[in-house]
Order: sequence, then structure tokens, then C-alpha cells
Amino acid sequence: MAFISEEIVHIKGYPKKLIIFLHGYIDNCESLNRRIVPFLNNLNDVAIHLPEAPQSCEIHEKKRQWYSMHQFDPNDDRKTVPTLKECTDIYAHMGKGFDESYQYLSEYIDTCLNEYQLEAKDLIICGFSQGAMLALYTALRYPEKIGGCVSFSGIMATPDYFYRHSHQIPRCLLIHGDADNLVRYGVLEYSKDHLQKLGCQVASYTVKGGQHKITEDGLKQAENFIKECFKS
Repeated sequence: MAFISEEIVHIKGYPKKLIIFLHGYIDNCESLNRRIVPFLNNLNDVAIHLPEAPQSCEIHEKKRQWYSMHQFDPNDDRKTVPTLKECTDIYAHMGKGFDESYQYLSEYIDTCLNEYQLEAKDLIICGFSQGAMLALYTALRYPEKIGGCVSFSGIMATPDYFYRHSHQIPRCLLIHGDADNLVRYGVLEYSKDHLQKLGCQVASYTVKGGQHKITEDGLKQAENFIKECFKS
């Protein structure tokens, strides 16, 4: 089984909380680290971990992926199919990829929590794009309820799995640009609806004119959400 052996870690003060931030597809933790500088600078008494996916990306060997997208969507049809349902149906068939990624990510989470002597309630999982999809999947599936989950340009990809299996109900924040051309904006309400039906408390934020990227206003929303989660 794959395992996570690379990471970037920021320690701010004395870590009383843990944030794990997952990069996207055709991405890596170094690139993500550069994009979230304002976020890194505005949190205190926290350990922020940016793990590197253990798989080389199938279309760019110097980048990483949490799982193969082409295994489930070889022609990238999810980006171009005409309807939202056709799009979400493609993501819904990616359960095997999420399950494989979850196996090594959950082990990594356990190790990080043990390192700081923290509990699941002290953990926030964030992610961008494919990392956001895995973050939501992991937050629902992790054995104990975590403190919260932040999705940047992601989708709650496999709702039927969680309707059939026991799951946690973390607080969630969904952030998405309304001009996103890679993960269409319509999945924001789709994800919010399913998460609420599963029992989660869900907030959302639309980046006006936002494309498929992490924006400064999105990071501010995430920062405020995380501070609220830590208070409670």
C-alpha cells in the first residue's frame, strides 16, 4: 500500500490544533504552500501539515495525484458533459480511488494527531480540487468526528456510499468560484444538499468570477470558519 512520506509542516506557537491541507490533481505540496501564504500567517497555536500525495501524476510525472482520474474518466468528460447530473455521475464512480487514498491518508492523520497528542475534534481537514474531494470523503469516513472540513473547488463525490454506510457529520465549508471551468460551479449546491441530508452543518461561499484556484477571499473565509470551529 502507498504511504505518505513527504510533507511541508508549519508550527505556529504551541500546537493545540491540527490542520491538514491537501493539494489538488497535477499539483504538489510545494505549489500549494506558495498559494496559501495569507492563511498560514493568520493562525496561531496550530500545526499546519501539507502532505504530498504518494503517487506521481499520470499526465505530469513531476506533479502528484491522490488517485488516478483517468482510471474513471479517461477522456475528461466530467469537464464537458452538458448536464450537472452527467458530471456528478462520473464523480460518483470514483469510489475505489477515494477508498485507496483514504487508507493511507487516515494512517497519516493518526500519526499526526499522536505526534501532537491531539484528538479528532482538534483536526480540520482542508483541500483543493481533488484534495477537497478527498478531504470531504475522509471527514465523513474517519472513525471519529473531526473539528471541521474546508473544500476549495471540490465536490462531495460519492454521496450514495455514505447513505449506505455509517458516517460522521463534521461541520463543512464549501468554497467555489462561479467561473470555474474544471470543476463546475453547480456542484457547490449539489454537495451542500447531500452533506446536509447526511446531517452535516454546511456553510458555503461563492468566489465571484472565481476560476479553478484558491483566492485570497476564499482563504479568509476558511480562516474565519476554522477559528469558529476551534472556539467550539
